[in-house]
Amino acid sequence: MDVTLAIFILVYVAMGVGHLPGFRLDRTGAATVGAMVLIAAGQISPAAAWDAVDYRVIGLLFGLMTVSAAFAVAGFYDFVAGKIGGLNVGPKGLLAILIAVSGVMAALLNKDVVAVAMTPIFCAICIARRLNPLPFLLGLCFAANFASAATLLGSPQNMIVAETLQLSFLGFMAAAAPPAVLSLPVVWSVIALCYRGRWALTDTAQPPAVPQAAFIPAPLDRVEALKAGLVAVAVVSAFIFTDVPHMLIALAGASVLLVSRRMESKSLLHHVDGDLLVLLFGLFVVNAALTATGLPEQVLAGLRSIGVDLHDPQSMLIAMAVLSNIVGNNPAVMLAAPFIGGTSHPEALGAAIALGTGFSSSAVIFGSLVGIIVAEECRKRGIALSFAEFARAGVPASLLCLLMAAAWIHHLG
Repeated sequence: MDVTLAIFILVYVAMGVGHLPGFRLDRTGAATVGAMVLIAAGQISPAAAWDAVDYRVIGLLFGLMTVSAAFAVAGFYDFVAGKIGGLNVGPKGLLAILIAVSGVMAALLNKDVVAVAMTPIFCAICIARRLNPLPFLLGLCFAANFASAATLLGSPQNMIVAETLQLSFLGFMAAAAPPAVLSLPVVWSVIALCYRGRWALTDTAQPPAVPQAAFIPAPLDRVEALKAGLVAVAVVSAFIFTDVPHMLIALAGASVLLVSRRMESKSLLHHVDGDLLVLLFGLFVVNAALTATGLPEQVLAGLRSIGVDLHDPQSMLIAMAVLSNIVGNNPAVMLAAPFIGGTSHPEALGAAIALGTGFSSSAVIFGSLVGIIVAEECRKRGIALSFAEFARAGVPASLLCLLMAAAWIHHLG
């Protein structure tokens, strides 16, 4: 047990810090090495390790990431960003449109892919229009994080929750979508208040003086974008109107998109986050090894004695909000997943987990991959986005939306 616990702690330290301190081992590497060491040390058998991996989650995630990636390869995200950036509206109107569009896309596709595709082009558009990119990039970040909680398509943690609790597409959406949608005006209000009088590009937010190559958006391939759209509609329709397992539907949609006369499969797979899939593989094994020691059951018993129940939606909302900012959204949900089955209120509990991780992930820069993407794009372009600047808008937006989520969860009962 001591070996298992030590490896578990080291793996989750890497989840929280972003790498294993003292080594150039990132989150994915730490999860993979941790799993391999546990197997090699005999702390979990190879058969038990394979059994620990939830193939439904992996298959669903791969299929939906492939569908979302098809829009990126077709140039759809760049096309949308360019259209938004070219609108003849004022800064506040532009911010509102960006928040609405990026929120809808994140909920129906995948927030990480949307952020990767749209952040560079929108940053370049803001600089070209002499607008301060920060409120717009933060609007994109917050909207993607918050609105992604609306459907099981929006983020990997939603997919894990839906599969673990066996929630239907509409059941998950009915429980989580209302506060996720209402979070968008909150995001707009907080950012508009924080950046009043600071919409123009100033000396404190200038791009570097060194000339850069202009960001060239991918041309829109209308045929492939239409194909991706039809497949996405078919996948969502199958989720809603059939009882076919979600994983099989997502993999069928991915298969249709990978077989193409116009689009190379390697271009599509390049946009699939393979690191995330490997990370989940590793965490499944590491968590299973710890569960086998019996320690988690002892911890749960202790938590119940002080009034913390992982089957209670309100307790889970708070726990996920705190834990996801310590170890990250996906690892936080992975930690809780083995212990949330059998609840009498699966929709409310699923909504609590999705909203807790989604609404808290914009409080700090490293709270989500989307925040890291925005910060990295600002760094490359010499735009000052400090931890404090991010939190100045992120903390109030997150807290307000978490309070709204708590009221909604209470309403669900």
